[in-house]
Amino acid sequence: MLSAVISVHNEEHQLRDCLATLGFADEIVVLLDKCTDGSKEIAEEFTDKIVEGNWTIEGERRNAGIDACDGKWVFEIDADERVPEALAKEIRAVIETTGDDWHEILVDNYVGERLVRYGWGASFGKAAYPGLFKKGVKRWGMQRVHPSLTWSGKKGSMLESRLIHHVDRDISDMIKRLDSYSTARAKDLIDSGDIGSMPNNVRRFFSRFFKCFVSRKGYKEGGMGLLIAICAGLFPLISYIKAAEMRKGR
Repeated sequence: MLSAVISVHNEEHQLRDCLATLGFADEIVVLLDKCTDGSKEIAEEFTDKIVEGNWTIEGERRNAGIDACDGKWVFEIDADERVPEALAKEIRAVIETTGDDWHEILVDNYVGERLVRYGWGASFGKAAYPGLFKKGVKRWGMQRVHPSLTWSGKKGSMLESRLIHHVDRDISDMIKRLDSYSTARAKDLIDSGDIGSMPNNVRRFFSRFFKCFVSRKGYKEGGMGLLIAICAGLFPLISYIKAAEMRKGR
């Protein structure tokens, strides 16, 4: 049995389009986190397995969604993602034949209508993610943004088909995401008791920029690839500066 699980917060503008691509799953689980829009009514069009609650930690929320699944296999997806028919067929084939416990899925990221395939990573966008797994082998850490993962199973091969991810509406949306992500990360840093140092995070800016723009070929995307690399580099630096200011009570 395959469960598809999605956790949402006020996603009525795109939830229906996502859920419409999950008909290949035996069960759809929708977790509603502090939703005040029409997300619940939309979810009810596709499933009666709905979990409602209030979570401040992303990892805790994602674990709650996984725990609500009844399937032996779990496919995790977000509201801004879509499953093409080729990927749906491959997922069904993999869970019937694999001897492994979890598999990564390649991602095609879109900024507006533009496919941006190169340059993602370093905690700013994902080129692939571990979205298909047996229940019980994957647990999220207790962080607000980019939670850590703990595995207890064997990793399998990467799936060949790609998930569609509408990551940002436009460049302004990308910059807003950098702001919100860095604020959440700053709170995680304070909770950890170690916010790091300015010199180390300046060094990380350059290493992350190089990783995205050169190693992951962001240069192929022109100005968009340059912007993604800059955002990836700035993410830990801005997070550190915000955490330092929060700790001082500013």
